[in-house]
Amino acid sequence: MELRQLECFIAVAEESSFTRAAARLHIVQSAVSATIAALEGELHSRLLERTSRRVGLTDAGRALLPKARAALDAVRDARDAVDEVNGGVRGTLTVGTLSFLGVIDLPALMGRFHREHPAVSVRLATAASDGGSPGLLEALTAGRLDLAFVSIPDSPPSGVRWRDLTAMPLDLVVPASHRLADRNRVALGELAGEAFIDFPSGYGNRAVTDRAFTAAGLRRHVTIEITAIGAGADFVRHGLGVALLPRGSTEPDAGLVSLPVTGADLDWPISLATPGNRARSAAARAFECLVDLHLR
Repeated sequence: MELRQLECFIAVAEESSFTRAAARLHIVQSAVSATIAALEGELHSRLLERTSRRVGLTDAGRALLPKARAALDAVRDARDAVDEVNGGVRGTLTVGTLSFLGVIDLPALMGRFHREHPAVSVRLATAASDGGSPGLLEALTAGRLDLAFVSIPDSPPSGVRWRDLTAMPLDLVVPASHRLADRNRVALGELAGEAFIDFPSGYGNRAVTDRAFTAAGLRRHVTIEITAIGAGADFVRHGLGVALLPRGSTEPDAGLVSLPVTGADLDWPISLATPGNRARSAAARAFECLVDLHLR
């Protein structure tokens, strides 16, 4: 077996598509197909089930996938060891992120990381494209991400290392014409009956909000679901509902009013998650150190 064969196999398995795997690897689809065929011939076993709609793993493919990932991780670790002796960090770092990180200035963080480690290629995956924090965690444990900024109010899932970084309150955002717009603060109980704009179930801020309403014995009606915080403010501005959004996530606006909410635990946590089932790369360790410096 060759490393390129394992890389192609992992890409097809994770993307469930030869076309998307080829795009990810920056090669033509025919090369991916030929590489997989050669690997199946080498192992005398069919690894992938191909249908008109998707590509899935056979039992042999499911058995190979974690071993293939471990093999590539071992090669990466070997390269990292040599690079560190030679005074450099190389490779690719894939980071998952939320659309808003509060006091964590991700562009500044990435800029500093690039200046200090110019030989590392950095890729970003967003929660909106990966299904929120649960999707980012799934990508992390599957090996598609090296680390991820996530918001999960509950205990971390198995196979994930977890470090809380910061937390910020969710404020009520209403249009300037709303009945509560002239208040300095509002109690959670006063929001019963409001139409809410919120994230889908599974997103961290939705979980915080749902938990607060349940604890207070209140029902809540979500009329519009969004995947970007900025979109929430836009819908509120046009009178389509109210929203609980992280403090500081909306710009001062004549059409919007943000109010602190009393009588509820509405702190939205942000954590840095890393895989617990495999060793971190040198690039991932360097990025973690930079996050710590950034928050001091």
